[in-house]
Amino acid sequence: MRRLVFVVTEDWFFASHFLPMARAAIGMGLAVAVVTRVRAHRAVIEATGAQVVPLEAERASLNPMAAGYAAGQLAAILKALKADIVHCIALRGILVGGTAAAMAGIPSRVYALTGLGLVGARGDRLGRAARLALRTLIRGPLASSRTRFLFENPDDARALGLDPLEQSVTVVGGAGVDPAAFVPRPLPPMPPLRVAVVARMLWSKGIDVAVEAVRLARAQGAPVELALYGAPDPSNRRAIDEGTLRAWSRDGIVWHGPTTDVAAVWAGHHVACLPSRGGEGLPRTLLEAASCGRALVASDVPGCRSLVRDGVEGLLVPPNDAPALAAALARLSGDAGLVAGLGAAARTRIETGGFTEAAVTDHVRAIWRDLLEA
Repeated sequence: MRRLVFVVTEDWFFASHFLPMARAAIGMGLAVAVVTRVRAHRAVIEATGAQVVPLEAERASLNPMAAGYAAGQLAAILKALKADIVHCIALRGILVGGTAAAMAGIPSRVYALTGLGLVGARGDRLGRAARLALRTLIRGPLASSRTRFLFENPDDARALGLDPLEQSVTVVGGAGVDPAAFVPRPLPPMPPLRVAVVARMLWSKGIDVAVEAVRLARAQGAPVELALYGAPDPSNRRAIDEGTLRAWSRDGIVWHGPTTDVAAVWAGHHVACLPSRGGEGLPRTLLEAASCGRALVASDVPGCRSLVRDGVEGLLVPPNDAPALAAALARLSGDAGLVAGLGAAARTRIETGGFTEAAVTDHVRAIWRDLLEA
């Protein structure tokens, strides 16, 4: 059997976003392995029929020696697995996995960028230098004639010096969402406007901006409530500590911690909010909320604006602008018809805009077939 090997730093990330891709590859008759740091999600990945191969690689580490050591370990794993295609997920997975694939002599590679993170969010000289370095690596030493690039938004492709329309580049609707699992339910009565942020509790997600915006809107008399769902990510340097999250939980703002039933969250809320500071691929939280027929309010940054068209599926506001976000929420709090109309358009966008799991996996299967035929 031909073998496809996914390289991803964390097992939870693969389990939450990419199980449909594993199933699609197995459905093509490929043997599938997932090389990742194993914590609590081995069983759910193996349930797809994929093999799980442990690799300890701390994604928060910037130590090039540690990354080089991980790449050497991974190269040995790829040789032992006799990989035909190496599918690298997220920035660190691309850097380590691409290096390992080059060391192992495997030319068929898919580089799936799920966002540029802090590298993409920074507009200063350091950010520009980091993007230039990434562009040089990913298009130079880590590329082969059979490397294919998979992006979740066209802005990230351009940031790395790639044309979204060129043959080696494919732009997809994030990881996609299953519209049969996330279905519209009746909106709760208004007022108040019930807003939720479902995301990892990171400063980069703009959680503090959402908190400040709701406080401003409420101070101006707008009936708005905010619920925060998600946990801090201990492996991420931008995690918000639990003490801060608990301190924010007052006056119409509540941190609920993580949830295992996102669809139920959206059933009880009117608006999905993500005031991200940038670096997104295409946020899954917005895909799921849109599929549930909820209005979207997000920052006008790459990834978010690929899904949300201002005034159509939701409202876009400048990043780091709590007053603008407060004004958007206050506007929605006084117009139940607008909230319902934006939510209905968001559901249509998912169904017809290429944002379903089926649409995304069709694109990815085409990439794999092309590489196998080559």
